[in-house]
Amino acid sequence: MGMPVTLEVIGVSGIKEAIDKVYDYLKYVDEQFSPFKRTSELTRINRGELDKDNWSDDMKEIFELSERTKKETDGYFDIITPDGKYNPSGLVKGWAIWNAAKLLGKLGFKDFYVDAGGDIQMSGKNSDGEEWSVGIRNPFNVREIVKVIHPLGRGVATSGTYERGQHIWNPRKKTEPIIDIVSLTVVGPNVYEADRFATAAFAMGKEGIGFIEILNGFEGYMIDKNGIATMTSGFERYA
Repeated sequence: MGMPVTLEVIGVSGIKEAIDKVYDYLKYVDEQFSPFKRTSELTRINRGELDKDNWSDDMKEIFELSERTKKETDGYFDIITPDGKYNPSGLVKGWAIWNAAKLLGKLGFKDFYVDAGGDIQMSGKNSDGEEWSVGIRNPFNVREIVKVIHPLGRGVATSGTYERGQHIWNPRKKTEPIIDIVSLTVVGPNVYEADRFATAAFAMGKEGIGFIEILNGFEGYMIDKNGIATMTSGFERYA
């Protein structure tokens, strides 16, 4: 997926095998959904080589979830890129992390942390028996943490342009870069839910934090181009 993946799994036995299974799953997702690999299923769809009847079940699921998210966000989540191709990366990453977390649960692990490119799902407690913590980076100095939160087993996703540049677009103004905000972190019921709504909210620019405010079960933390942070009314419960 072109991003670092970090796993921490706490248990007595079977940890290496579990981690290997998670990485194998994430490699599979990358092979299916990468818009950069010529052999991926998504690239073949974009080249017109596969009709819908021949899509994999996972691909069909992602397209269905993407359409649902588009409706739920009044069109601000849209997997059609400015050049007319499909790119569901704004949903696939969180979906893959959530599935990886469920895989660890099925293998019997209760305490773990899965992080792919800053989108995170945790469960249980850390190795010290405490709640997992997540640091929100300063988008102007990524070595600095500006906020530490304890999501209490929920999912965390951050959308931004400070590391990968302008890779998120406003579907209503596809040719205009989003410059009024640089980072938006969302805490949701799980990382899949947090990720899809973080992407859509970022596409809204400064209005995105208001969207998260009224979204039931979600909280957000936005940093604008001037380094000013705005958070939803319930965000501090995770501080």
